[in-house]
Amino acid sequence: MGRQFDLANREAMDESAEWRLKYDVEAERATKCMNELKQIKGSFEEDDGNAASLNQKLVNLQKENMALVERMEAMKQELEAEKLKCSLQ
Repeated sequence: MGRQFDLANREAMDESAEWRLKYDVEAERATKCMNELKQIKGSFEEDDGNAASLNQKLVNLQKENMALVERMEAMKQELEAEKLKCSLQ
């Protein structure tokens, strides 16, 4: 009877070790997956910040471009006025 108990106990310990190994493998995979998700989330948040920054730069460049176009038009009109003065003299 003692021998049967030892054998059953050893089998139970082996099975327990097997399940523990499976658990450890799955826990490691879950941790790895969580870390990858955190990296991806961080990357998206960083990209969102970059996108907002890039959008703001684009808006600023568009405003600057409009101001330059208006200035160029005003200078063209000045040039035409000066040409007209010269041709009348």
